[in-house]
Amino acid sequence: MKFSIKIMLSMLCLLSLLFGIGGSLMISLSFNDSLDRERSTAYNSYQMVLSTLQIVNDIDRQVDYDDIGDILNQISEQKTESWTALRLYDSEKSVYEVGVFDFSDVPESSLLNENIIQQLVSKDDKRYLIVSGALQVGGETMFLDMAYNITSLFETRSAQERVYQSVFLFLIVLCSLLSYSISRILTRPLSELSKTSRAISDGNLSERCAVKSNDEIGRLAVDFNAMVDELENNIKQQESFISSFAHEMKTPMTSVIGYADLIRGQMLSEKEIYESANFIVSEGRRLEGLSQKLMELFMIKEKSVVLSPASPAGIIEELVRHFAPVYKNQGIELECECEGGSCLLESDLFKSLLINLWDNARKAMENGGTIFVKSVMIDDGCRVTVRDNGSGIPDESLSHLTEAFYRVDKSRSRAQGGAGIGLALCREIAAVHNGSLHFESELGVGTTVTVDLKGGIR
Repeated sequence: MKFSIKIMLSMLCLLSLLFGIGGSLMISLSFNDSLDRERSTAYNSYQMVLSTLQIVNDIDRQVDYDDIGDILNQISEQKTESWTALRLYDSEKSVYEVGVFDFSDVPESSLLNENIIQQLVSKDDKRYLIVSGALQVGGETMFLDMAYNITSLFETRSAQERVYQSVFLFLIVLCSLLSYSISRILTRPLSELSKTSRAISDGNLSERCAVKSNDEIGRLAVDFNAMVDELENNIKQQESFISSFAHEMKTPMTSVIGYADLIRGQMLSEKEIYESANFIVSEGRRLEGLSQKLMELFMIKEKSVVLSPASPAGIIEELVRHFAPVYKNQGIELECECEGGSCLLESDLFKSLLINLWDNARKAMENGGTIFVKSVMIDDGCRVTVRDNGSGIPDESLSHLTEAFYRVDKSRSRAQGGAGIGLALCREIAAVHNGSLHFESELGVGTTVTVDLKGGIR
């Protein structure tokens, strides 16, 4: 069942429940209130007649049935009260009756000095209130019944119910039309979202939802488009990664297969065999290094990293002491300036971050230079800056540096054994520490990499 139909049915059920209960309750309360007023009027009329007879009896103790009949006749002729019929009788016979009403269905009263009110439906389907009671006349007990017509009250209620039913049916039809129209309008953005999702599942990643409302559905559409943007970007990155990886593998594998085929043909001199084997070993080591870098990259994304208190200054100074002699042989000075303090780090990953940043700086200085490392403590971690005076990086390349397999100078990086994985690895290490990398560079002057590691301080 469509969501718009569900909304329509829900609104119909709600209307039926509220209007049904409310309308029925109002009609019932109005009827009961009117019936109470009629009962009160009937009782007051009865009391008036009864009081008149008692007054006459108190004045003249010798009053007879004929006198009582005359008095009731006079009251009936005056028509000051709205009762329909009246009957006075004793245990043997009826003394006086007036009005068009058949008292044969009314049970005889047996109460003295106590009045009762009951409802009665006559043979012609009219409704009456019957007020009955007893009185003393000339020392004898007599009974007085009064019929009060309330048929109009029930007819009014029936008319109200018919009007209510007509209005109810009209409102149901009107609510059905309006609620269906409103639900279609409200669910139209959801239909757009569904249409867009189907287009994306068919491979059209450029499709976007055009919902522009400011309600929850509008925010859902914005989040949906953002999710698709991220999905499209991830797919493009994966495609680029696979393409670059295939290219990185193709070049050395082609060379390895070619040289291995030459050696197998046994047509080379001893020197050529040595050079070919040496090249195969070199390319094999490059492939091994590439696989290790990729393994590190995937391991960082997959495993749960536990940060522990460590001294950034101690780790940097130890690495500088270890690598400074190696870099000095290549004409590169490795210097550091570190602020003391402790923060939460994963020490091995932090070392890998520094080694990769230094290695990239080294590759940018073919004629030697200086790599300067500085660390300072910040509120929620540490900031490490690596600055070199190498060849620099073009502005258009700065935003791509952390992409896997990206190289600023592809020929030089490949010749130096680079695969373009180092800075991607650095980006992931920084992300593990809730941090980021920032690059500043000027051609011919050098490059500065700033790394904020915000793993916290304990």
